[in-house]
Amino acid sequence: MSGRTNRVERRPWLKGALRGAVAAMAMSGMRQVAVGVGMIEHTPPEAILREGVPTLLRQVPEHRRTAAIELAHWSYGAAAGAAFGLLPGRLRGRRMTGPIYGVLAWGLFELAVAPSLDLAHARRTRPRERLALLVDHVFFGLIVGEPPEAEISGPEAKDPERETD
Repeated sequence: MSGRTNRVERRPWLKGALRGAVAAMAMSGMRQVAVGVGMIEHTPPEAILREGVPTLLRQVPEHRRTAAIELAHWSYGAAAGAAFGLLPGRLRGRRMTGPIYGVLAWGLFELAVAPSLDLAHARRTRPRERLALLVDHVFFGLIVGEPPEAEISGPEAKDPERETD
């Protein structure tokens, strides 16, 4: 086993954080499409900063606010990914754990974060928006979860790192 593989196994939270940030970036693209087709009015990170903690957002120059909102979202993704990395390895390695984790993250926002910050998200019936956000959180979970790779070579294939002369 290479040293690099050992390092990743000793720091699954770091791998989770990196995957979470990348997953949040991908979600941002999905959300731009959802906003563009009218499924979402305001993304959750935008709502959190504009409605939940507006004094924080007002400290950011207006021409930089979109970037600040995206960076906040990527940070949320990294934190959620790091938390995923702290789950027991046997649980992280299951194919459905990532998507279920994504659904749980969505539920946390819908049932706890939005109501506690008194966001408009929590006060409106919005089935299309909720569906779009649910789908992008499942997508987040697929990226963070990294299901075990299928072995594409037979047992007779040699591991180049173990090969002896």
